[in-house]
Amino acid sequence: MDQFAKRVADSLRMKKVDYGDVRVVQRESESIVLKNGIIEAITRDSDVGFGVRVLKNSAWGFASSNELKKSVAAKIVKDALNIALASATIRSKGVALTSLPPQQGNYSTRVKTDPMEIPLSEKIDLLLSCDKAMRKDARIRHTEASLRFQRKKVYFASTNDSFIAQEFVFSGGSIKAYAMDKGEIQFRSYGDYGQQGFEFIKSMDYPGNAPRVADEALMLLAADQCPQMETTVIINDDQMVLQVHESCGHPAELDRVLGTEASYAGTSFLTTEKLGKFQYGSDSVSIVADATVPGGLGTFGWDDEGVPGQRIYLVKKGMFVGYLTSRETAGIVDGTSSGAMRADGWNRIPLIRMTNINLEPGTWKLADMIADTDDGVFLATNKSWSIDDKRLNFQFGCEMARKIEKGKLTRVYKNPTYAGITPQFWKSCDAVADKSSWRIHGTPNCGKGEPGQIMFVGHGTTPARFRGIQIGIAK
Repeated sequence: MDQFAKRVADSLRMKKVDYGDVRVVQRESESIVLKNGIIEAITRDSDVGFGVRVLKNSAWGFASSNELKKSVAAKIVKDALNIALASATIRSKGVALTSLPPQQGNYSTRVKTDPMEIPLSEKIDLLLSCDKAMRKDARIRHTEASLRFQRKKVYFASTNDSFIAQEFVFSGGSIKAYAMDKGEIQFRSYGDYGQQGFEFIKSMDYPGNAPRVADEALMLLAADQCPQMETTVIINDDQMVLQVHESCGHPAELDRVLGTEASYAGTSFLTTEKLGKFQYGSDSVSIVADATVPGGLGTFGWDDEGVPGQRIYLVKKGMFVGYLTSRETAGIVDGTSSGAMRADGWNRIPLIRMTNINLEPGTWKLADMIADTDDGVFLATNKSWSIDDKRLNFQFGCEMARKIEKGKLTRVYKNPTYAGITPQFWKSCDAVADKSSWRIHGTPNCGKGEPGQIMFVGHGTTPARFRGIQIGIAK
């Protein structure tokens, strides 16, 4: 596959294109889904193919195939070139790529135990043990447990003499328990994904957490409804994942700002005149895009146009200072690519996507933050989300909340929601927990693009406190 990629890049040079690249992608995936103690699905699939991207006469063309043959490669190169030439006849403005020296190298996920080599029986036994541990009470009416793994190899070659080989391994899973009594249903869940081997699954200790998940689902049945009021909230790291993803990660994608995502997933309130001048949040808030952090789903050596993975600030001490960019868009804001161009397969053109969008840790111990809060609510684990197409107005729901009274966690609330307007919300942040509470989480289902692409992204988060937040009741 590496030699195939190099030959395609050579053929693109012979066509005298402005720029061209090829990605050869081989992917193997496995998933196991258990519901109510019964295996619902076991899937293991693989695919391989290549995609060719061409810039000619300041317009893009793209074509792909799952046949790695010399004759097919010639046709795909021709198709991509013809599409570029046709696009050039109707383009409204030219394409200028920021400079990039030739890139050479290899990247691979640090793996202790290859998840694809673990016997299927061992994985099923793990899920069955979780199911059994969750079903100790007759009010637990429904249980779910799943595991998911992926190995992906990517070979990249371009007309600027770059050649890169990368191999990624992803592992993850989840468990969920639904409790039902007197016509009411509540649930709790636990799960995560990481760029690691099977050792990640062991570190999550799903069987050990299964009883807690079931107990908390039962606890929610007897809990009070979350009151509707304005109060202080402390948002746990697992819920901060969604908060960072929706209200910072997506609006910082420069293609949204420029309008090329408007028809599908909306644009952004972080327009270009705000760069370096807009107070996004309080001084406590710093958010980075970091493709270098170990274990993150958005970690890599190079993105899908050969730009090295890097760490950049999006928000620094509350000030909006950076975008997620590509080689094409970076020049518009007088920068260089942040290395954020990624595609979810060989038959998709790269788009600007999140890497690992991380809330930087602060100085507070979580216990001290709670003790310092006289009256408030502690929110955990996302349940629902809604946000407008500019990523401004949002309302998020959580699985569980705890009342904070005189610095202590007390009674449980069910069906908690909270709402806000993005910059006002982040400006209300007055405390962020320190490194001891910071954790990298995985989001394996971020959608974007037409045709749609599902991307693996990561979020390093830690609990944070916000003042004067509207919470309410969702039945």
